[in-house]
Amino acid sequence: MPSRKARLEMPEQARDAAAACFLCARALGRRIEYHHPVPKSRGGRDTVPVHPICHRAIHAAIDNKALARDFADAEALRNHPDIARFLLWIADKPPDFHAPTRRRKT
Repeated sequence: MPSRKARLEMPEQARDAAAACFLCARALGRRIEYHHPVPKSRGGRDTVPVHPICHRAIHAAIDNKALARDFADAEALRNHPDIARFLLWIADKPPDFHAPTRRRKT
């Protein structure tokens, strides 16, 4: 298994092949994480490339049970109210933009 750094920093030619974030559809930057649309804890195996900030926004807004049940599809995920608000905010940010992610209030 590659090191954490190797998973997060993708070579330029590989980055071109996976040019857009699964969540926000912005161009991917230097740092990339891989999200399981169906969480591993729920039997998911496939992964998709996302920005680190997008990955944190997904998990801050939706728990694994709900991700597996209702939000494995990108379009459904984008229609979640918290994610939709995040997408409006992040739309004009550069690919490597990062900011602290707030957890949802319970």
